[in-house]
Amino acid sequence: MIGLGIVVIAAVIYWLSDHNFDAGRGDFFYLADAFLHGRTWLDFRPGPYDVIDVGGRYYVPFAPFPALALAPLVAVVGAVQADVLEPVVNAVLAAGAVGLAWMLLGRVGVRRWTDRTWLMVLFGFSTPLWWVTTRGGVWHTGQIVATILTLGCLLELFGRRRALVIGLLAGAAFLTRAPLAFAIPFYALLLDPGLASDPRGADARPSHTRAGSPSRWPSAVRAWALLAAGVVPALAFFLWYNAVRFGSPLESGYGLAALPEWLEAQRQQGLFSLAHVGMNIDYLFLHMPTQIPDAPFFKPDGLGMSVFLTSPALLLAAFADWRSRTSWLLLGAAAAVLVPTLLYYGGGWLQYSYRYFLDSIPFLFVLAGFAAARAGRIGWPWRVLIAFGVVVNLGGVYWTDKF
Repeated sequence: MIGLGIVVIAAVIYWLSDHNFDAGRGDFFYLADAFLHGRTWLDFRPGPYDVIDVGGRYYVPFAPFPALALAPLVAVVGAVQADVLEPVVNAVLAAGAVGLAWMLLGRVGVRRWTDRTWLMVLFGFSTPLWWVTTRGGVWHTGQIVATILTLGCLLELFGRRRALVIGLLAGAAFLTRAPLAFAIPFYALLLDPGLASDPRGADARPSHTRAGSPSRWPSAVRAWALLAAGVVPALAFFLWYNAVRFGSPLESGYGLAALPEWLEAQRQQGLFSLAHVGMNIDYLFLHMPTQIPDAPFFKPDGLGMSVFLTSPALLLAAFADWRSRTSWLLLGAAAAVLVPTLLYYGGGWLQYSYRYFLDSIPFLFVLAGFAAARAGRIGWPWRVLIAFGVVVNLGGVYWTDKF
């Protein structure tokens, strides 16, 4: 009941934060309507940028799974009304992510409800999840959906461990945020009974499943085959969808979309390039708001903001038990999905904090849960850091419509 109460409170806060702002880009609702009518394109231009015009057919580059997921809603109320309801939809989706995170904490050994509540506040209100929910629009709705799918993968890994289910969820996550494909090899390793260990850090594997034991291989290979079977439909759809739209299975549209001049100049250096790494590292770790003389005494520039300012309590993840292979695999997944983001030309603009980092946060959140379970409680220094992060992210609500 405590978890349900937190989910309801989160939904109300998210709705109060976003219901007065219209991002003006409900592309997923209109794409869902197009799918329902047998089309892969929109019959109107939804905005000046992030659109590909091919002979009067307007394509959007965004990965299509959120549109597929929203199709039942669109079928009932229509695309226009669903677009009007976007603040409610996003608030419910984000609160759902909070609920999944609550469940995940229980599965990784966080027993005290006070500790779980503090970690929920960290996840829901001291990460980019609050900003993307408040700001809305096609760019951010997709990130909320991707977060839900990643949490689903982790819940299954620390629950029934059904490889096919994990594959289906991971494939859907790839069809929502492409960098999440880089987490799939780590899911495979976590499914290997010879590599996985107890989530609280103790290597609790029986001797017949330890690394190097021949008896572990049949179950590992079966798990990997089922994982692949779950992922393949998403990969096949991705290739088909691209070929139908642009004549090439490998053309997603991100290299074709209309952009403002300054972003176009960056894309000319490469869609993915080492030339963009310095910029993205700055936005993720170093970028700070500017001081202003009047309240709230700081102003973000919309390019990014250091994670050490917006989510300092994520450092709790560093105190997980690093004797556990599971901890290293989760850290590897968090780093792997970040790599294509650091190479990407776009930088995440417009944003408060660094929204692309949301792809990595579920893995770090589990590590923070490990640390809390290992310590037995979340001490006051961590609670202060969580509260500080909430105050900083509250600024995102204030600045939503003032850039």
